[in-house]
Amino acid sequence: MSNESNLKVDKSVDDDGDELKLAEMEAEEELPLQIIEKRKKGLLRTGFTTGTSATAATKAALLTLISSQIYNTIDIALPKGKIVKLKIAWTIYSPNRQSVTSAVIKDAGDDPDVTHGAEICSTVTLTRQKGLIEIDGGYGVGRVTRPGLGLEIGHAAINPVPKKMIEQVVLDAAKFILTNKGIKVIISVPKGIELAKKTDNPRLGIIGGISILGTTGIVFPYSTSSFAASIRQSLDVAISLGTEVVVLTTGGRSEDYIKNLYKSLPDYAFIQMGDFSGYTIKQCANRNIKKIIIAGFIGKLSKMAMGIKQTHVRGSHVSMDYMANLASLCVNSKNIINDIKNANTARHVSEIIIQNNVKNFFDLLCKQVYLEMSNHSNKSMEIEVVMFGFDGKISGKYP
Repeated sequence: MSNESNLKVDKSVDDDGDELKLAEMEAEEELPLQIIEKRKKGLLRTGFTTGTSATAATKAALLTLISSQIYNTIDIALPKGKIVKLKIAWTIYSPNRQSVTSAVIKDAGDDPDVTHGAEICSTVTLTRQKGLIEIDGGYGVGRVTRPGLGLEIGHAAINPVPKKMIEQVVLDAAKFILTNKGIKVIISVPKGIELAKKTDNPRLGIIGGISILGTTGIVFPYSTSSFAASIRQSLDVAISLGTEVVVLTTGGRSEDYIKNLYKSLPDYAFIQMGDFSGYTIKQCANRNIKKIIIAGFIGKLSKMAMGIKQTHVRGSHVSMDYMANLASLCVNSKNIINDIKNANTARHVSEIIIQNNVKNFFDLLCKQVYLEMSNHSNKSMEIEVVMFGFDGKISGKYP
């Protein structure tokens, strides 16, 4: 038996199973009847991420500090440019009136987000650090204690997109102030420590609260069926317009990166499959598509390599033993293999691989994705797999 055959792991979804049905069962488990009915009718209400909420609270506090005027609502530009209006729950001055705190009640719409209804607060203070914008987490915002999350150890768990949104509202509202002073922003969540226990943060090494998240700024509730329908519709459009090559990405960033490599392909050839890798591959096979290109980052591609076809379901964590076994085919070092076995995330594994200059690991991981997806489609299509690093450069490819 070859080493590669030893890389097989138990699949959370059987190859012959219906990935979409499994995903729907996960999402609809114990849902109230009225939610199921609203979902079928397309009436579920969207909400806002913690990142959008923190940005609105920051803007309200900053404007109050500048103008001494209390704001009941605030307009915020989302990452894609859409303007949304959020309510401000309350605003108060500090006792010495040197800072202002505003709060937004997180509204996740009809999604069962654990942070729905939580107060997301922002305290804004002017400093003597001319031109400097400081953004940090206070009470109830977690601190990063482990590598592999794309955030610095010891820093607040405020993800890059929300941080950029906060920086932008500060620049837009107070650029003139920054010529003489600095501005410090502290995001806090009064119930954050309690809420974090219901998330993956403790397992990931984010301690002391929740994360401030969001890439689009919007929360889409119970989006399993609508997302799957979107995949089918996108494939049908691509086929109707005559494309023979479809590019499947795991998200927006991987789509942006792969578009730079395949500039000759039309926009409709690029389809975001998200967590629905197995489902999407089967839909492509059913439509007799000739070639697919799969593009993503190490996290979701690792799950696909392990044979997980629905990458958001419970129990679909990346196996560090699997990753270590794969690495053992590329390097003969017990120290490196042990480091990988004890890694925190797939991203942490990639950092270990890069730091130790392990050759061919990412290509081999792409090959495992290729083999799994090829088998899943009954070898009916030509398949290419591209893995990106977090800098947007290709880290692995197969063939």
